[in-house]
Amino acid sequence: MTSHRDAPLGVFDSGLGGLTVVRALRERCPAEDIVYLGDTARVPYGTRSPETVVRYALGCARVLIGRGVKAIVVACNTVSAVAIDMLRVELDLPVLGVILPGARAAVAASRGATIGVLGTAGTIASGAYPRAVASLSTRTEVAGQAAPLLVSLAEEGWVEGEVPRLVARRYLEPLIGAGARSVVLGCTHFPLLRAAIEAEAAALAGGPLPIVDSASATAEDVASFLAERGLATSRTAPGGLALLVTDLPKSFAAVATRFLGEPVVADGAGRSPAPATAAPSALSAAPPGAEKGGAGRSATQGVDVEQIDL
Repeated sequence: MTSHRDAPLGVFDSGLGGLTVVRALRERCPAEDIVYLGDTARVPYGTRSPETVVRYALGCARVLIGRGVKAIVVACNTVSAVAIDMLRVELDLPVLGVILPGARAAVAASRGATIGVLGTAGTIASGAYPRAVASLSTRTEVAGQAAPLLVSLAEEGWVEGEVPRLVARRYLEPLIGAGARSVVLGCTHFPLLRAAIEAEAAALAGGPLPIVDSASATAEDVASFLAERGLATSRTAPGGLALLVTDLPKSFAAVATRFLGEPVVADGAGRSPAPATAAPSALSAAPPGAEKGGAGRSATQGVDVEQIDL
């Protein structure tokens, strides 16, 4: 029987952007099994009311609990901003978000200067980053900027060239003008556009600025949390990955591969995967470059996907 510490991590997002968090987790915690749920049928959450976001988030979390996860990582800035406290009240297991890790990394990088945050309209309107930063440093100010077009560019794979740089510049100008000397990527889509954001921020500020990736910061926090709570897996073999989605758009495989950084295939939709608490070889794929035995696909074949209803 699988021990509690060897149960998988649950991760969810409103769509596929949270796969950047999964990617960071698989690099930082390579032995952990992960079950990811992307609510692709109801994306985006960033334009929804707080009440709707809470309802959707609880539904996603309960699906993951049904898969036997030991903790839930909310890989969505909008949900982390408006629903994480409710999730912690309602759920009988640890729930970690992406706001506080990103804020902590930004405070360390900014050294007292203003922090700029790029995010969805919902995340910026929530004031979650200013609150998180204030809990860590009372003298550090935060300037926020909603950047919806960056989400579209990331999903289309339009991450290089003049268009993404011009869009990044448009959103960065008010942040740099407000004195920001570090920039938080406050949406899980934005790491794909990091090069353009970094280049334009440096051009506007007259020199390089720290760019804080909340996905990487979250992975570090999750690793520390699991170790401190005695929840880190006892296994040493590469962990597996199961992907659950609520819809399969035509561009799914290409977009998911882009965010995850390893091949994803959609031909497994509708098949029931192995139990989430099974050995890592029974989940969908090992980290890139790792050998994998037993059932399931190899990393070179791609990660299988299951479509579910919420």
